[in-house]
Amino acid sequence: MKRIFILLTIVLMAVGLFAEEAILIDFTKLAADIIPAPNQPEGQDEQMTQNRATVMDYGAVAGGSFTDEQKAVMRTSLAIRNWTVRLNSSAKAVKREVLTYAEEADSKQYGKVFGIRVNFPIESWNSNAVIKPPFEIPAYEFSTVDENGNITAGPVAKVSRFEGPVEDEGSGKPTYGLGVLKNVGTIKSIAVNVYGLNFPHGLSIILIDNEGTEKEMHIGNLQFDGWAELQWNNPAYVQNVRNRELRLYPLYPTSTPFVKFGGFRIWRDADKIGGDFVTYIRDVKIIYDKAVLDTDRDIDDEGLWHIVRDREDAKKQWEMSRFGQDQILRYLDQQKQASENNFTPSPRVDGGGQQQQ
Repeated sequence: MKRIFILLTIVLMAVGLFAEEAILIDFTKLAADIIPAPNQPEGQDEQMTQNRATVMDYGAVAGGSFTDEQKAVMRTSLAIRNWTVRLNSSAKAVKREVLTYAEEADSKQYGKVFGIRVNFPIESWNSNAVIKPPFEIPAYEFSTVDENGNITAGPVAKVSRFEGPVEDEGSGKPTYGLGVLKNVGTIKSIAVNVYGLNFPHGLSIILIDNEGTEKEMHIGNLQFDGWAELQWNNPAYVQNVRNRELRLYPLYPTSTPFVKFGGFRIWRDADKIGGDFVTYIRDVKIIYDKAVLDTDRDIDDEGLWHIVRDREDAKKQWEMSRFGQDQILRYLDQQKQASENNFTPSPRVDGGGQQQQ
């Protein structure tokens, strides 16, 4: 018994001393690269609308009242232009909402990065803007996507395509960056690589855990010029494992804890400058303890029972149906929008009341 306790203590010390570092979301990987925009002017570079790595098809939950042609275009992704930027209720106005949106930005250092514009009120009251993905990033999504955005449901994989890993072009090593990290225990630190333009506004980050709980952490102030890495350190993180509360949990089929990226929030105090605000974000990184150690087990539990596979597939279907309904409402509203930009000129008449050709 004493030997088991000593081994357990050593393992826990190793977990506490050697935390994992990973990229939670990398916006340089979210540039639009497939599905051209319709009715593009001739002679201009073709503008793409969706990001291949993160395409989601919500036509499968649209119902039977839509045609196959309509379902074929019911796709969205984490492409930067699809993200929503929403002002709080007291700051909302039609003009301000029109001038508040996300855009791809070309960085000399990093390529495509996430650009944010917010039109805050100029009046002296507190306001904020929430920047969120077009849908809640699914933790369980095992399909593949071709060049045209068609999604094929292949065999159940061990790794969600939103989880990664994605090969890093610079180092050639596997990395992450599409919004989901699995096997996350206690988070030690969070870092955001952000470009400041001397605005005295605050930045916070929203994370979602495997229980569906949103947690918001204040990262820092944006009153600086150029790129900087703002960092949040968990004040409840216990470095010394001797002071931690030690528990043992069943190894199988307990679901592996994960964390998902939920968005950002920009805070503007009442006594600070209002009007247009602009910033750019490259990525979000976290340092965390593993929830479960990777071990070489004698029996392949999952290969025999398929408990985790069935559970994750059910969660995937639930998440798909939830985000799909919101996307369908947006699709219908988009179809009802007026397509004309200007009125048709009225026909002229001659002196005899006849219309001129």
